[in-house]
Formats: sequence, C-alpha cells, structure tokens
Amino acid sequence: MEPSPIDTSQQDPGRRRPWVVGISGASGTPYAASVLRGLLAAGEAVDLVVSRASRLTLLDETGIAFRDAHWRPDLREWLARGADGKPETFAVREAELADVRYWPAGDLAAGPSSGSYPAKGMLIVPASTACVAGVALGLSKDLLQRVASVTLKERRPLVVAVRETPLNGPTLKHLVSLDEAGAVVLPASPAFYAGARHIQDLVDFVAGRVLDAADVPHGLYRRWEGELGGGSLGEPPAAP
Repeated sequence: MEPSPIDTSQQDPGRRRPWVVGISGASGTPYAASVLRGLLAAGEAVDLVVSRASRLTLLDETGIAFRDAHWRPDLREWLARGADGKPETFAVREAELADVRYWPAGDLAAGPSSGSYPAKGMLIVPASTACVAGVALGLSKDLLQRVASVTLKERRPLVVAVRETPLNGPTLKHLVSLDEAGAVVLPASPAFYAGARHIQDLVDFVAGRVLDAADVPHGLYRRWEGELGGGSLGEPPAAP
C-alpha cells in the first residue's frame, strides 16, 4: 500500500524563522539593545536568550531588572533607553515587539535548543570570555551555549561579539576554534571614521557591524566610501 501524499496546501511557506539573540554577562548591554532595535526595524523575528549573569550586568549598566515573568515590559524599557542611560530615547512600537519570543536561559527544552527549530542563525552580543569558552568547548551548560552549539552543527550563521580586554592565551585559542568552526568572531571595537558625535554612535557602529555579518540591512552608521574627511565632519549615517 502506497503512503498517502503529503498535503502541502496548509503548510506556510513563510513560516517564522527568527534570529536568536543571546546576551551573556559581559559588559556591553547597549550593544545588544542596538542590535535588537536593528533587527526589529528590519522586520526580523527575534528569539531572545538572556543569561543569568547578563541580568546582573543589565541591572548594573541600566538599572533595569530583567524578569522572566515580566520580560516584555522590561525589554520595552531597555530598548527605549539610550547608551548614555537616558530613558525614552528610542520609540519602541508594540508591533515590533509582537514577533519577539523569550526563552529562559535554564530552559534546555526550549525550541532553539533543537536543530529542527527553524532559525536563521544566532548573534551573541555581547559575548563574555566564559561564554566564548563554553561555546568553543561545546559545554552547553545553559540555553545560550546550547543554541550556539546547535547553530554551528547546523551550519547556520553564528556571530560572536566578544567584549573583553585584554585577551589571554586560552581565550584567543577559543576564538580561533570558533573561527575554524565557521563562526564570525567580531570584537566589540568601535571605529571612528563613521563620524561619531555621541556614545550612541559608537555603540551603533558595533551593532551595525554585527548586522552586516548577518546580512541584515540597517542604517546604523556611516559607511566608508573611500573619501577622507567624513569622520571629522561628524556626518550622520545614511538612511537605510
């Protein structure tokens, strides 16, 4: 008896395929906020994983307590805050937040922990040296590390925005291992040719480079066009 044909009429060809954004405990939560705003502005779906250590950093750097039971209002408050700590700097639309899913870091049964979960890839912003080591060694001690391991084994894009200085030998070896495994190692190092006039401009440059590595369109910084002097003029970034 032949098997019945699969009915594809009810399958959604445009099924949700999010970028997983992992936030570790390294300093640099404004980088993560800028990346998240950029993804949402580009119409990308986002799955969010916030490590336990990163909650302490977020509280220290912004005063915001990120809570599992109240993650959506906490996320809204965070994304509205500028890199200088000023609240309500950015407008955060509910329509953009509608396609964000949050997974607790301890939930190893979460959707993105499986390779069969439809994700575009993963961005770890910022990435601590402990996170880098865990991913390079395949420890999968929490959901963030597990998703990174899944991303590598499924040959999906993985961008690791490491935020630490100086870097010691073991961390450098771990970063080389990640590069050899196919990840993009992207140090959170802002450049100055883009005409930065504010701390937010420096943050947005790094966030923009993360989005560049993920091939997500944005207008976060002024791109180099081969002409000297633009940085000293403090020209604003071009519109996306």
